This record gives sequence, structure tokens and C-alpha cells, in this order.
Amino acid sequence: MFQRCLKTLAALAFSAGFCQAQISATLKLEKSEHLSGEPVIAVVTVTNYSGRDLVFQSDGRMDWLSFIVKSSSGTPVNPKGKGGFGPMKIKAGQTLAREVDLSKFFMLSQTGNFNAVAVISTPKDPNGNSTSTNKVFFSQSSGRPYWSQKVGVSTGGNRTREYRLIFFSGDSKTRIYTQICDGTSGQLITTFPLGDVLMIRQPLVAVDRQQRMHVLFLATPTMWVHYSINTDGKVVERQIHQRAAMGDPQLLTFGDGTVKVGNSIPYDAKAAAEANSKTRKASDRPAITY
Repeated sequence: MFQRCLKTLAALAFSAGFCQAQISATLKLEKSEHLSGEPVIAVVTVTNYSGRDLVFQSDGRMDWLSFIVKSSSGTPVNPKGKGGFGPMKIKAGQTLAREVDLSKFFMLSQTGNFNAVAVISTPKDPNGNSTSTNKVFFSQSSGRPYWSQKVGVSTGGNRTREYRLIFFSGDSKTRIYTQICDGTSGQLITTFPLGDVLMIRQPLVAVDRQQRMHVLFLATPTMWVHYSINTDGKVVERQIHQRAAMGDPQLLTFGDGTVKVGNSIPYDAKAAAEANSKTRKASDRPAITY
């Protein structure tokens, strides 16, 4: 009897191991250092070793893909709700990846150190087996505030918004970010990067009569970038400028409340590409005969 039980347990263990070995999964992050509130992009890669096509999909009770996110102290991070991931079909021997923004599913607005693991449920597995990925680590910091301004929302009665500009150095480069918050509750609405910034010139900021924030900053030694962003966090305009004959580009506010970039030459990407195509290469030079 005892030996029969051992054989049964061994068979179950082998079956579970076999089911788990049918797929292999890894988890990677787009980057490991983040500004609090910005997207935390994770990529789950799944390889199908089952010898047949597999369709990963939710069964109505639980998602085929889930995540476990914890702080450095081991405290689970509160979820915002179920993932609701769409189905993914992986052919035998094929590898596919799914990109997920963890900030959409977990309360990740606080600073600190965190870790995450993805869990993939095996399709049509009667034993309910699942495969866990490797653990990845990431941090969130508050960055360095540069500028802020509260404005009214023109279409929202007494609603207000707060524009913020923040510097964040997550790697060797400094990036400039914008944050938009509810002016009353302080609740964060959106956070996103505007791009790399060279601090040899201070960014210029202004708000126009339509309550849009305008930002002009030096991105490369010869290129300035101008953004216009509304109170919903939508980019209304993005334009690259180059230095004119006299001095740097300037952000000008006129008497009627309009804001424009002055003393600059707007960069024309199409014209630049055409000019480069007309430049002769060394191989295009005519042969020299003697």
C-alpha cells in the first residue's frame, strides 16, 4: 500500500513537472529606474515546447496572465483591478511576447524599490498548473521638480489642473518629464517624458490663453524641442527648432495670450532628408584618369 502511494505521488509529480515544462517564460523591464507615476513597461516572453499549438486565454474566473508585485519589504502592492488580457495563440516551437504597463494594474505612484513576477496559466490543464517567470527589480523616485503652475479647466466649471515639469536622471542622461495633477485633490492624472535635455540651457515654460502649457528645451547641441500640452495631458503640438543667426530660440508670450517660439528656424525633416540624399558619397565621385 505504501509503495503504491509512493508511485501515485511520483506519477503526479512527474505529470505536474511535465505540464510546467511545456512552456518557458521570462520577464524583462524596459528600464529599471522610473519616475513615480510614469508607465512601468514589462515584456513577458513565452516559448511553447508542448509540441502543439496553445491558446492562452482567460476562462471567466481568472486571467491566463497575472503579476505579483511587491515592495522591497515584501509587502504586496495593491492592484487596481483585473488585467483582462486578450488571448494569445502560440504555435508549437514558437516564441511570442506580450507588453504590459504594470502601472495600469497596480498602485505604483509611490517612491521606493519593487519587484515583480509574471504567472502564466497552462491552457486546458486539468491540474491548474502555471509557470512563473524570473523576478525583476525596479525603483521609483520623485525626481527633481523644476516648475509648476495651477490653471483652470476651460470646459470644467471650477475644476483646476496643476502642470509640473520634473528632471529625472535614471541613467547617464537627464530627461525632462511633465506631470498633470488634479488641482484640488492632487491626484496624479498622467506622467510622461518629453525627452532628453541638455542643462547648458534652462528650459523655458509658459501657459497660453487656452490654458495650454508650452515647453521649450535644448535636446541636442543644435536642436530645441517645443511642446504644447493641454490640461488633459494630450500633446497638441511638437516641433523641433534650430538656432537662428542671432541667439537661441525663445518662448514668447504676446499681449493676446498666445505663445510662440521666436528667433528660430523650424526644423524640416523632409528637407533635411532630401539634402542628405543629394550629398555625394565618396563612391559617387567621378574616376580620375591620367
